[in-house]
Amino acid sequence: MNGNKKTFVLDTNVILHDFRSIYNFEENDLVVPIVVLEELDKFKKGNDTINLNAREFMRILDSLTEKSLNIEAGIPLGDDRGTLFITRGKPFSEEMKLSFSEPIPDHKILATAVWLKKNCPEKNVILVSQDINLRMKSRALGIEAQDYKTGKVENTERLFQGIRLIETTSEDFVSKIYRDGSIDISLSGINSQLYPNEYFLAGDEKTNAMCFYSASDQKICKVTKHRSSGIMPRNVEQTFVFDALLRPEITLVTITGKAGTGKTLLALASALEQEKQFMQIFLSRPIVPLGNKDLGYLPGNEKQKINPYMQPLFDNLNVIKTTLGLNSKSSQNIDQMVKEEKLLVSPLAYIRGRSLNHSFFIVDEAQNLTPHEVKTIITRAGEGTKIVFTGDVEQIDSPFLDMRSNGLSYLADKMKGQDFFAHINLVHGERSHMADIASKILN
Repeated sequence: MNGNKKTFVLDTNVILHDFRSIYNFEENDLVVPIVVLEELDKFKKGNDTINLNAREFMRILDSLTEKSLNIEAGIPLGDDRGTLFITRGKPFSEEMKLSFSEPIPDHKILATAVWLKKNCPEKNVILVSQDINLRMKSRALGIEAQDYKTGKVENTERLFQGIRLIETTSEDFVSKIYRDGSIDISLSGINSQLYPNEYFLAGDEKTNAMCFYSASDQKICKVTKHRSSGIMPRNVEQTFVFDALLRPEITLVTITGKAGTGKTLLALASALEQEKQFMQIFLSRPIVPLGNKDLGYLPGNEKQKINPYMQPLFDNLNVIKTTLGLNSKSSQNIDQMVKEEKLLVSPLAYIRGRSLNHSFFIVDEAQNLTPHEVKTIITRAGEGTKIVFTGDVEQIDSPFLDMRSNGLSYLADKMKGQDFFAHINLVHGERSHMADIASKILN
């Protein structure tokens, strides 16, 4: 017997986050309380990621158990993996009866872990849950508890630093880069580690230049301001965003920032600026109903139910049209693109299945996507496609995601260093001074 082998009891939210989670525990055993299956049954209907994950897990479980006469005895998960156990309900211990008055699903899952520890002392029992409160309850009863870390960012701080100033030992760096447009990194006097397509300020606190690191030719390049669809960048970060969005060699971009920093507006403006280079522009976002209520609670037909979620995207489109002039030829061209569906604003669920060849695809509010859903979108991208994910990782509406487990954070962390990827964090709000202050101090 492997003395280091563990027995993990899975909470429902782990499976709803990652339907293949049972394959991520190496040689350790897994226990899925039957109440988890009951909870998954409530999530099987719908088009959101958690609904898809619930259905996919049940298909996997059905495939694993179809030839087993006694699934409680354990189902081998394959080479170098442990055994999966589906356990029936376990009685509450006296300590649990005194602690919890209601037999809610969380407590039934916890009861399974408590029962296993008491009746199988040879097992190293650990509860795995993304619910902080359930982990606290578990530890209070003497059961080790862990978060599900697969698909989570270990350190969010490195993602959201904003612009950094990189000092250079070259006395005439700034004048050289303004004169020549670029400098070999070996001659730049920069000793800091740089990632491909990283944006930064180089020089010193008094005199510096906006720069971009081109890893393919080992050069530090000067970044200049670009106007796109009538929109001019208002700060250094926005200048960096436009540069990344307009570079053809960068095909995947993540843009983070609080409300009012211009994430979606900049992405849409740059897409329209390059519309002749793409067959279609998609502007989409996931629908996360307020208060976790389904769309059926809202009045009207399907289109009327969806409109409130899509309206912010149309608002950004109207800002661009107003900047260009509502009666201008450019604005009329945008209207024609919408009419012909060359510019399509639609919920993310409705764009699934569409071709992503030679497309500029903007995914707004991407912090409400899971890592799996982000992966699904990117792996469907064909030739000539550019994908932009925007969002605020501090404003997550999904109850099953947090700052570390959402798809936007995960993507920015895992893709750092790829030659086709760039990440920019927007710090300064540009809606109004009031909106900027409110975003900072009203938590």
